[in-house]
Amino acid sequence: MPILEKNHYHTLTDAIEKLQADGYIRNFNQLENTLECKELSCEYKPEEFTIVKTYRFEGMSSTDDNSVLYAIETNNGEKGLLVDAYGVYADALSPEMIQKFKVEYI
Repeated sequence: MPILEKNHYHTLTDAIEKLQADGYIRNFNQLENTLECKELSCEYKPEEFTIVKTYRFEGMSSTDDNSVLYAIETNNGEKGLLVDAYGVYADALSPEMIQKFKVEYI
């Protein structure tokens, strides 16, 4: 289960820029049963990727500004990011995908 990291970034943009500099260059999208990378025309099943870092950002003026940033590594070595603007449970996901994106708060 991914652990929500202590967020030392001031903004979502800061976090994305730093993680991209660290090699997380792919953009991932959640589908019902898989994680999609349109750049590579590929989909990954829950067992084919790992969430290595998770950061939560809370909007100052509205809960609509809340987002979660996931740093993800696939079994074939691709590294990328997924920004979830409303939380994983807002999307229609399979039970396997919901379990994969559950976050442990420390």
